Amino acid sequence: MNASDESLNSSTDARTLPQSAQQPRQRGGSLESRLLHGLLERLGFPPIEFTLWNGERILAAAEPVCRVRILERGTLWSILADPQVRFPDAYSEGRLEIEGDLVRLLEEVYHASGRGKPSALGRLLERLHRPRLNTLAGSRQNIHHHYDIGNEFYTLWLGATMAYTCAYYPEADTPLDAAQAAKMHHVCRKLRLRAGESVVEAGCGWGTLALHMARHYGVKVRAFNISREQVAYARERAAREGLASQVEYVLDDYRNIHGRYDAFVSVGMLEHVGVANYRSLGEVIRRCLGANGRGLIHSIGRNSPAPLQPWIEKRIFPGACPPSLAQMMEIFEPWELSILDVENLRLHYAQTLRHWLERFEAQSGRVRQMFDEKFVRMWRMYLAGSVAGFTTGTLQLFQVVFAPPENDDVPRTRAHLYA
Repeated sequence: MNASDESLNSSTDARTLPQSAQQPRQRGGSLESRLLHGLLERLGFPPIEFTLWNGERILAAAEPVCRVRILERGTLWSILADPQVRFPDAYSEGRLEIEGDLVRLLEEVYHASGRGKPSALGRLLERLHRPRLNTLAGSRQNIHHHYDIGNEFYTLWLGATMAYTCAYYPEADTPLDAAQAAKMHHVCRKLRLRAGESVVEAGCGWGTLALHMARHYGVKVRAFNISREQVAYARERAAREGLASQVEYVLDDYRNIHGRYDAFVSVGMLEHVGVANYRSLGEVIRRCLGANGRGLIHSIGRNSPAPLQPWIEKRIFPGACPPSLAQMMEIFEPWELSILDVENLRLHYAQTLRHWLERFEAQSGRVRQMFDEKFVRMWRMYLAGSVAGFTTGTLQLFQVVFAPPENDDVPRTRAHLYA
């Protein structure tokens, strides 16, 4: 996504200019160009230049950060009807082209969208774009859609750890694999794991955290997951690394967790649970933790309740919904679970996603061979949009540490996190 014009790399921030200098020039033109002008007006005129199929241009007075070429009339009409879904669809299908920095474009759109009030059409579309349900059967279908598209695909760009969650960067230039290892140590220190303890993990991905806990902290882990491909990969990996006696991977839903454990951990699963199921998750946690137990939930979140961006929910992560902290309390409050610590790693996730996007682009030729051009463009849009979500504060990343109320074995300071 390299700029074809030096002006696209300008550091000018149109939001610092007078409003009159930010507005696109609109003198007559076709009905379509006037309607597009109206859409940009509702967005606060982000510094983006549009070119239509007939050569008409809608120009920002300030230097644009990128240019969008819409290749056919029907594409524009579909975008006008449902921009949040149809714009990324059109890009994925090659019906529009973007010249410049895709992340920067999406950052401008997210900033602009956050400033405006939703229109009547926007409110209607929000009701229509409801996330899919996370029943026992629905959850399996939703997870299969995203995670069971082939382990080989994810190995191309996730790095050696195969960790598909926010990394932790002690230094700004920490490499991805080292940052993922640092995240796992950060989680384990927060849980204050001790050799010989038992841990239950809800949603284990490709098994990396469970292996890390067993290898470095001497605990036994039961890890639950409903992705067949991930569980098969994790089991083979545990056997290969000589940790199969310490780590058990269970192909089952978190709602079927049973037994008693010293610690509960869930990293990157809560987004897939659905707010309606939070009370049930809390019941599972309360049931499986002993009196001196403790737990940690790591999840993408929001500052206030809102659904996931509808295109991502529809095309990439069906059933996903990032919660606000208030919504997360539905896990803890009904079961008297005490919150011990809350940390926001938003900018760490932005950096993680930048690393993933760089690796994905480097492997895009291989991905194109495995799937097709539409798949490459769709995942580029998803990763770039996710970077923009975290850099603009549209998305947050919460780590919440908690314990049963009767547990007095809790740290008095945070020194253990940085020992």
